[in-house]
Amino acid sequence: MELKKLIAEGEYEWVIPRQGEMKVPGKIYAHRKLIEEMDEKVYEQVTNVACLPGIQKFSLAMPDAHWGYGFPIGGVAAFDPDQGGIISVGGVGFDVNCGVRTLCTGLDLEEVRPKLKDIVDTLFGIVPAGVGSRGKISLSSSQVEGVLTKGAQWVVGLGYGEKEDLEFTEERGMVPGGDPGAVSQKALQREKRQVGTLGSGNHYLEVQWVEEVYDPSTASKFGLEKNKVTITIHCGSRALGHQVGTDYLRILAEASRKYGIPIKERELVCAPIDSPEGKRYFSAVNCAINYAFANRQVITHLVREGLNRVFPRAEAKLLYDVGHNTCKLENHRIDGQERRVLVHRKGATRAFGPQRGELPQPYQGIGQPVIIGGTMGTSSYILVGTETGEEKAFASVCHGAGRRMSRKRAMKTWRGERLLDELKSKGIYIRGHSMSGLAEEAPMAYKDVTEVVEAIHNAGLARKVVRLKPMGCIKG
Repeated sequence: MELKKLIAEGEYEWVIPRQGEMKVPGKIYAHRKLIEEMDEKVYEQVTNVACLPGIQKFSLAMPDAHWGYGFPIGGVAAFDPDQGGIISVGGVGFDVNCGVRTLCTGLDLEEVRPKLKDIVDTLFGIVPAGVGSRGKISLSSSQVEGVLTKGAQWVVGLGYGEKEDLEFTEERGMVPGGDPGAVSQKALQREKRQVGTLGSGNHYLEVQWVEEVYDPSTASKFGLEKNKVTITIHCGSRALGHQVGTDYLRILAEASRKYGIPIKERELVCAPIDSPEGKRYFSAVNCAINYAFANRQVITHLVREGLNRVFPRAEAKLLYDVGHNTCKLENHRIDGQERRVLVHRKGATRAFGPQRGELPQPYQGIGQPVIIGGTMGTSSYILVGTETGEEKAFASVCHGAGRRMSRKRAMKTWRGERLLDELKSKGIYIRGHSMSGLAEEAPMAYKDVTEVVEAIHNAGLARKVVRLKPMGCIKG
């Protein structure tokens, strides 16, 4: 991206001045090198989002931003329903509530390392993954309705996990307002037996250890200690969520024309939040959000079963679960007043500060855990949300390293078998369901996650707590 198009407001904040049909300026949080590595499409998409009705303050992009559908991946925007604000498929994405949850095992690195292969192989066998993967859970129509309306709360009620898990899940594992009637029959048919499955692409199940502690006090309150082992799950709403996006891309295209909303890019089709079409899409999104919460909850149950086969006394306690493809009604201070706005986070993570009442009671006064996934060959990070981040970016941060290379190019550049050998030489044991899928996710196809996290930390959007190093990883 050309720096001359931007105005620097410090080392980590870059503004796209308001021009043409833009209703607000754009803002990118990153340092110079990351900005220069971004493709021009990020600039274009941030600018296009800034033209949408009812947008507040800024059209935002995070340091992991790259080209997406409509919104950039790593894009954030808030819309006020009282000012004609809209809801957009492009601002949510197709894998609705794709997200991450991290479990603290309490196990030491040195006791796990000799049994790492046993753990990874056991989890590989017990957690279904890969394209079109199916789980053991077959839901009746009434049970599917329960999942779509009650999310993780529903499956915990069936015995998949513990009630304490809900306390440490964003929204307690369930957002209200999900109407199964807003979800198409095709989406419901595609759902068949996908609760409790990892999927493919960039989704993963990773065994990690705490390599570095930056904030000992916060780390202790999160249950994180140096050289302790964690397990992180990354997946979303599977085929159901994708079909919701596909269905409503067409419906909102018609709504955009109906309400006279000019669209700069096909995937930015939208509808007023309070319109019948907007309400219906929001309801379908809420169903898919709940489905993803339930999916990660069931996988958590399976992980505990697998872990206990190798370490019978291990306790995999949930640190936190947070999504990064969502739109949610939240209260934020705008121009000195608290307003209720619909925050779209497309490949961006919620990061509430210490005073938010939505936080679990143990994290009150501390801040929300923020889980930033890296690659299977680098590192991941746990951060904590800040009040500064609430003010600057609607309590939002990046969601990962961000791609620097397309999947197609990555497949032409690397071979899965060679990648396995390279990672094994670094002490990282990988199990994958597809060699081509592994090549797509080669660590070198991504930006440097440490640079991305440093930008978030130095911009004040969130604060570093610990760095996690991968030991073993399962890919779809």
